[in-house]
Amino acid sequence: MAMRTWVSVAAVAALLAGGYMAYDHGLLLRTAPAQAQAPQGQQPPAAVPVTVATVGHEKIALQLQLPGRVSPFKVAEIRPQVSGIITKRLFEEGSDVKQGQQLYQIDEAIYRAAYDRANADLLKAQANLKAVEAKAARYAELVKMNAVSKQEYDDADAARAQGAADVAVARAALATAKIDLDYTRVLSPISGRIGKSLFTEGALVTANQAGAMATVQQMDPVYVDITQSSTELMKLRRQLTANGKPVEAPVVKLVIEGETEAYGHDGTLQFSDVTVDQTTGAVQLRALFPNPESLLLPGLFVRAVLSIEQGGTGIMVPQQAVYRRPDSSAYVWLVAADDTVSQQSVTLDRAVGDKWLVSAGLEDGARVVIEGVQKIRLGAKVNPVAAGMPAAPAAEQAAPETSAPDNTPASAQDKQEPQAQPAAPKQD
Repeated sequence: MAMRTWVSVAAVAALLAGGYMAYDHGLLLRTAPAQAQAPQGQQPPAAVPVTVATVGHEKIALQLQLPGRVSPFKVAEIRPQVSGIITKRLFEEGSDVKQGQQLYQIDEAIYRAAYDRANADLLKAQANLKAVEAKAARYAELVKMNAVSKQEYDDADAARAQGAADVAVARAALATAKIDLDYTRVLSPISGRIGKSLFTEGALVTANQAGAMATVQQMDPVYVDITQSSTELMKLRRQLTANGKPVEAPVVKLVIEGETEAYGHDGTLQFSDVTVDQTTGAVQLRALFPNPESLLLPGLFVRAVLSIEQGGTGIMVPQQAVYRRPDSSAYVWLVAADDTVSQQSVTLDRAVGDKWLVSAGLEDGARVVIEGVQKIRLGAKVNPVAAGMPAAPAAEQAAPETSAPDNTPASAQDKQEPQAQPAAPKQD
């Protein structure tokens, strides 16, 4: 019995000793990170290098990029004005034609016969007129001598007038027949480039038919129809007016779809439409461009760049320095005089090239961060490097060697300390 009591007491003593050691070891584990986090003589973290740009007032050259489509200067749809069978096609598809050049020949046999008949009717009317004119002249002398009655003279004079009218009718019929005969020769009303022919020899065409035989388009110069919202048009009109006096229309440049360089010829703004599209709220503008090389084809999608020079200046900030919050408000990282960073809200007006025009939030000479934002936080100390300047060497950015323990190199300690601090809570 005494032996069992002694064994129990020894077991309890061993358990108490093990618990004390476990508690002591846990206490060491808890206090060790705190000691690692704050060794004696440690210096604050080194300043983070960032690239900054100094903003200031700059001359503003506003540019508007608007979508547009090319349309020909003149368009003529070739339609027959008389009915008949096409006997000849006198042009090559896709070629340039001149104004008045014959394009088609319609069978003229019927119209030639009508012209000859009208000509014969005219000759007949003219011969009859001569006879009645002679009779009326004789009756005019006889009525003076009372050789004929007044009524007979009046009838002869009326016949003369009727003969003159018949001549006029016959002459008009001859002119109409001549016009129809000429219409059998289908001519180009304008100079330009003709497209494909929709009718061939042997096809029957009718006067004033709905379908065109071919289309001629004048392509030098050409129009570019630009679509712009009505609100932006109001701004454009205000910008085109200086001191209440209208200024010259802005120069318009073109960027063809798929091309990186601008079109080689500048255009001029012609006019804006007088009606706003009720469904889109857009207004159509029209610019005129020379097209000597025929690079601008009708229907081609382009982007028109309107350069609007503004006499004043404004604060410009690089676009890579501007960030957005979840509520879409814009801000920049601002570097203060003591090289600490903070967020500064800004109000953006519009993009000008690769920069934003800032209407509020920044002052002349402010420094904004354009590179290295991922490594900074509010109130952090930074080592600003001007854009375009080489960064400082790594040895200059490290902490002094005297701040590290004697058994650890300064460069090694600088790399280890940022990892030790966030790792401490995981041991708890």
